[in-house]
Amino acid sequence: MVKIICDSTGDLTQDVVKKYGISIIPLNVLFGTETLQDGVSITPDMFYKRLVADKVHPTTSAPAPGLYTELYRKLAKETDEILVLTISGGLSATCESALQAKNLVGDICKIEIIDSRLTCGGLFLPALRAAQAAEKGAKLKEIVDLIRDLLPRTHAYMIFDTLEYLLKGGRIGKVRALMGGLLKLNPIITLKDGVTMPVAKTRSREKAKDALVKLVKDTPGIEEVIIEDATTQVELEELADRIGDFYPKEKIYRSKISPVIGVHCGPNVLAASVIGKS
Repeated sequence: MVKIICDSTGDLTQDVVKKYGISIIPLNVLFGTETLQDGVSITPDMFYKRLVADKVHPTTSAPAPGLYTELYRKLAKETDEILVLTISGGLSATCESALQAKNLVGDICKIEIIDSRLTCGGLFLPALRAAQAAEKGAKLKEIVDLIRDLLPRTHAYMIFDTLEYLLKGGRIGKVRALMGGLLKLNPIITLKDGVTMPVAKTRSREKAKDALVKLVKDTPGIEEVIIEDATTQVELEELADRIGDFYPKEKIYRSKISPVIGVHCGPNVLAASVIGKS
């Protein structure tokens, strides 16, 4: 069976990871000289409490190629086909690490690496689809074709209280167009061509949530939906209720924004990702 590898920014829940045997490579969160592995040595709850309280603003780094080489060698004892899905190369060097590791291990098995050009729920949903296809017996080429079809139809949206964290983290991308003293906007951000860009700018949290719901609702032929928060569980459930007006609520996946992404988004991020027909 094809083995699926994703990284920690895909926010895959433990039940999904266990059910489908997905392997997760953690990125790193750095508080000064202290390095913590995303989802391993620091959980979302631990991270967001520290983010608010700590005077040191954290940074992030990609996993070392060695983490991938070790995992490739381990999985090669169980399969001859591996698919690796990574966070956007426009946001992280994770895909580069995965490729370097592939070159290091040689021809131990067939390894395909795909830069999703997405992250968070936008990575969760394709990784889940890949794992489901693998469980049903699909071969690597079939799954690669499936993912390459899905990715252009996968849309990820986030709302923030402030652009300050994106600016500090250096991941401001095309969102810089919203700058000019307007750090307190409640923007809606997406990923386009692998980098952040604005979809809309609103001046209140409620209007931002309205716009987020509308973006999901207006997606043609909704196939899958995932919603995520960092510290606002009540808002997450409200979002589920509103999306549930036009998409089966019981089918909506829920997760938490990972610490690595939280470094750049802050504690009050709310997100929705959707796969549509286009």
